[in-house]
Amino acid sequence: MNTTADTSANSADPAGDSQALPLDTPISVIGLGTMGHGIVQAFATGGYSVRGVDERPETAATAIGRISSSLEQQVSAGLITSDQVPAILERITICETLEETVSGAGLVTEAAWEDLEVKKSLLTRLEALVDSSTILCSNSSSFKISASAADLSHPERAVVTHWFNPPQVIPVVEVVGGERTSEATVVTAIATLEAIGKMAVRIDKELTGFLVNRVQVAMFREVFDLLDRGVASAAEIDRAIRGSMGLRLAALGPLAIMDYAGLEISSATFRNLVPDMRRDCEIPNTVKQLVADGNLGAKTGQGFFEYPADEVDEKITERDADYLALVRLLHSGEQDG
Repeated sequence: MNTTADTSANSADPAGDSQALPLDTPISVIGLGTMGHGIVQAFATGGYSVRGVDERPETAATAIGRISSSLEQQVSAGLITSDQVPAILERITICETLEETVSGAGLVTEAAWEDLEVKKSLLTRLEALVDSSTILCSNSSSFKISASAADLSHPERAVVTHWFNPPQVIPVVEVVGGERTSEATVVTAIATLEAIGKMAVRIDKELTGFLVNRVQVAMFREVFDLLDRGVASAAEIDRAIRGSMGLRLAALGPLAIMDYAGLEISSATFRNLVPDMRRDCEIPNTVKQLVADGNLGAKTGQGFFEYPADEVDEKITERDADYLALVRLLHSGEQDG
């Protein structure tokens, strides 16, 4: 699957529930921070005209520069060609107002701060500004659309599309409807995401955190505990996971891994380990102290590891280059848009 190639989305009859929105349908993204600018890039790379806005002037002003740098990385990784970049950038418009951004849009994605009241308020504002047929997507990592769209007059056109950071690189987008989301909304969102080269994963049951984050948080709880108990250093924990289950999960997925190991072996391992594993809901002391001290990770220069100010941008660039290499190796050709 080429997640970044300059694809052509289906320009089919929009009346078909399972078809992507036509390429001449404007896409809007609200919020251009960590996630939003990457979502803009993904849709523009896929052939759509995209309008974005951010209430913070400095974030809006730097969006095109950040997107340009990311596109250069994708050229270096061989996922797009240099002659595609100008056309991609031409499809992006950074707007000054919410009204201008969403006017005539067929799909709007909010990439606001992960706060339920913020998302509820924004979706309510958006509903008053868009056409009756516009799909409203919430890029939440935890909140159900039933909660964030609770105040909408037409919640049938609201759906979670949960992208992963960096969204212009990571293939998967979870698509999660709520009790009042229409089937047409879900399948059109899926088709549109797949048309731009994403792996749109339909989540059939609405749960807090959806699918991937629930698995990830379960792993984090145990990793935090191992670190807190001094079982291994942060560097050794990362090295062990990257060189074992990280490698296998990238190639196969957890259920296939268990099939190859043998379900009787996987069952025995589960039975033997679970009684001794952490199962409470408390954040371990090591992590609590880091947060209390303001050591939040790369954004502050210190987390489990150090991120000197003059090196953090380079480290993020290296991270994204590694992700792009893995995408090209493991997902190229899996599903071309």
